[in-house]
Amino acid sequence: QVQLVESGGGSVQDGGSLRLSCEVSVPNFNRWPMRWYRQAPGGQREWVATITSTGGTTYGDFVKGRFTISRDNANNTMFLQMNSLKPDDTSVYYCNIMVWGIEYWGQGTQITVSS
Repeated sequence: QVQLVESGGGSVQDGGSLRLSCEVSVPNFNRWPMRWYRQAPGGQREWVATITSTGGTTYGDFVKGRFTISRDNANNTMFLQMNSLKPDDTSVYYCNIMVWGIEYWGQGTQITVSS
């Protein structure tokens, strides 16, 4: 069974930084692309970033160089380093993996950025 557990959320001031982690229980973790999404109150879930099995990365336009996605294949973990956080980044952040066409999600971790 595939399981994802996020950690690292919290509250920060405008301009602050946080690092999210996502531990994944899945066979052959290193073969699967991983993604981060976020969902603000009353909003739709929004894609944040993707990291491929070989470490290639892509980001949503709103990231603008502020976030970095990475992975540690030896420990089945993905990260999202978030710098220069803004109040608009306030959301629940979710990690995501698709394995053999089936999507799995973590429980989400809340990020609150105050001005």
